[in-house]
Amino acid sequence: MAKILKRERLVPNIHLIEVEAPEIAMKSKPGQFVIIMPDERGERIPLTIADWDREKGSVTSIFMVVGTSTHKLSYLKTGDEVPVFVGPLGKPSEIEKFGTVLCAGGCFGIAAIYPIARALKEAGNKIIILLDVKANYVLYWEDKLRAIADQFFVSARDGYFDCKDYVRKTLQSIIKKGKKIDRVVSIGCTYLMYTCSEATRPHGVNTVVSLNPIMVDGTGMCGACRVTVGDKTRFACVDGPDFDGHLVDWEELFSRRKSYFEDEIQSLCYWEKKNFP
Repeated sequence: MAKILKRERLVPNIHLIEVEAPEIAMKSKPGQFVIIMPDERGERIPLTIADWDREKGSVTSIFMVVGTSTHKLSYLKTGDEVPVFVGPLGKPSEIEKFGTVLCAGGCFGIAAIYPIARALKEAGNKIIILLDVKANYVLYWEDKLRAIADQFFVSARDGYFDCKDYVRKTLQSIIKKGKKIDRVVSIGCTYLMYTCSEATRPHGVNTVVSLNPIMVDGTGMCGACRVTVGDKTRFACVDGPDFDGHLVDWEELFSRRKSYFEDEIQSLCYWEKKNFP
């Protein structure tokens, strides 16, 4: 059992969970993830590692409340325990001195890009942060990301920030203004990563995405997280989660992510009816 040191709602529908896991904290690297179960009857779900504290022995992840398991996680409190918390899993992100790297994130991806951007900054890169939010009240970790950014952009729909365009158009605008981008790292919902990849494709900018297909064991045994990249079958848990966004079969990924949509709705309805009659 792993003890929860902190669980809080950052913004509507986005929660932080910090878990006591000294062995995982010692080995965690940017881009990796953990598998967590909210209770003994819950499913195993992957969460990208958003930060870690080796001295404290803790690992932090950010999650968006969507289905039954994430709803369960959102009700846990400090001091509660989870039966499964394993990791770090997946290959770490490639950290080198590329030049200028644009890190684009949305939803849970805003936190997921933080350790990657931090490591890239420490490696001597110029960091451009581009965040995509529906409105200013769902933006979080702004201070943490501004602290490591050479340039900072927010694409929002509510007019609070300068840019109201969707992330694809904003990214294209940054590139067309003559800013030399050597690499783009995009993390968030599948659609955000897809649009970022399509925005950079005409310009030939290397684009890395962190794929989040359906996953069960997280060790390559079940095959549930298979994706097609460069016409070859890959498994996000052991071959990724980072892949070349220009080589991903996005149509297949979108389709596979909807495989259990009806089951997920029924599960959530049943759980809510049982717990909140």
